[in-house]
Amino acid sequence: MPNPIVQTGHPVLRAEARELTQDEIKSAEIQELIEIMREVMRAAPGVGLAAPQIGESIKLTVIEDEAGEKTKMSSEELNLRERYPVPFHVLINPILTPVGDEKVDFFEGCLSVQGFAANVARYKKVNVKALNEKGEEVSIDAKGWYARILQHEIDHLNGILYIDRMYSTTFTTVENKVRFWDSLDQAKPLSQ
Repeated sequence: MPNPIVQTGHPVLRAEARELTQDEIKSAEIQELIEIMREVMRAAPGVGLAAPQIGESIKLTVIEDEAGEKTKMSSEELNLRERYPVPFHVLINPILTPVGDEKVDFFEGCLSVQGFAANVARYKKVNVKALNEKGEEVSIDAKGWYARILQHEIDHLNGILYIDRMYSTTFTTVENKVRFWDSLDQAKPLSQ
């Protein structure tokens, strides 16, 4: 299957997506779309995928973070990011509310801005109210990396990319991020 992930510059990524109705959520089309999005996210690989990223301007996102071997991060790095496994789930028509004012800076990338990364400040804790794939109300309290994923994916539903929130001087190719920034001691790689 060809990669259906649209890249920055595509108008769908800059539009506010529309909400889904209960009837639409339960439709065979949306249930099939959820399965396609799960496959595309896993194949990419990614930890989240919003419907606009595959050209569908609807408020639907899928999330899953194994946070294990695939990350190639040490347990120290995972702990620093407060990154832990998050099972697959679906959020429809989500509303995100920050919990507190504390923000945390980390690099992030995006499947729709392939090959690049930048440092982005995100709220450390958030609450999300949404509907699941059955149209049932859910409320999620998240912190750390999971909170970051939620903010990133919900931004997609509102026509916002991480590059709109990044510290512009940190924008880099993925290769240079690995070469110069992938260290807990951020200052040391810069002097090499």
